[in-house]
Amino acid sequence: MTELRSVISDLVAEGDEIDDLVSDLEPAAWATPTPSPGWTVAHQIAHLAATFRLAALSASDPERFRALLGQLSPDFNTNVDRALAEYLAEPPAVLLERWRTERATAEKALGALPLDQLVPWLVRPLPVAVLASAGMMELFGHGQDVADALRVRRTRTDRIGHLVGFAVRTWDFGYLARGLEVPEVAFRWEITAPSGRVWEFGPPDATERVTGPAEDFCLLVTRRRHPADLAVTATGPEATRWLTIAQAYRGPAGDGRKPGQFANLPR
Repeated sequence: MTELRSVISDLVAEGDEIDDLVSDLEPAAWATPTPSPGWTVAHQIAHLAATFRLAALSASDPERFRALLGQLSPDFNTNVDRALAEYLAEPPAVLLERWRTERATAEKALGALPLDQLVPWLVRPLPVAVLASAGMMELFGHGQDVADALRVRRTRTDRIGHLVGFAVRTWDFGYLARGLEVPEVAFRWEITAPSGRVWEFGPPDATERVTGPAEDFCLLVTRRRHPADLAVTATGPEATRWLTIAQAYRGPAGDGRKPGQFANLPR
């Protein structure tokens, strides 16, 4: 498994790769639609900027963060729209600089704390390392939307191990997001890293098993590809069901992606 002590530097590196995707875009290209309905490239970067701003506040000023939570609407989409609005009001060059500033501030704030220190977050307090891993999940998912919109094939590294571990930790989110009962069953995950290493989680003798390449697994849990288009396989009825609802975030599941939707993208 990717060492947790590297999670902050890996968060920086992943953010740099997203920056590289958009740093030279012409202003008009920021309006390119992404696979998320109604969201352009600008929406994706605005969302990342807003998320990293929250992470920075959580790590640097927990009391202000808690006060902010108290002001949120019970409606998830309303909160997202409000968070994005101020960024989307800016021209692309300003949005890009604001995204860079929010990133740098969050990376510095998280990096200044012990990785096992609890900080407040949207659902419950998280250790700094886990919150940074959640940041990796955000970068992976929204970065994938940007890459798909720009028809870019990204090269993955073992840094995505942080997302793999986070998705295993939050394996029940898919049930919770749909109001389903979480089954009392043990899962076994065997996920193959880009380097060829195998990351293993759960009891070796568990009958409910999920296996496959890490990139495909991450595309599954961020709902950026339909399970039918991925080399992630399941053994056991509950694991098979899990593939259809897996997600590593607590927001609404959304419609996900359609089978074959990305067949014409570069491989």
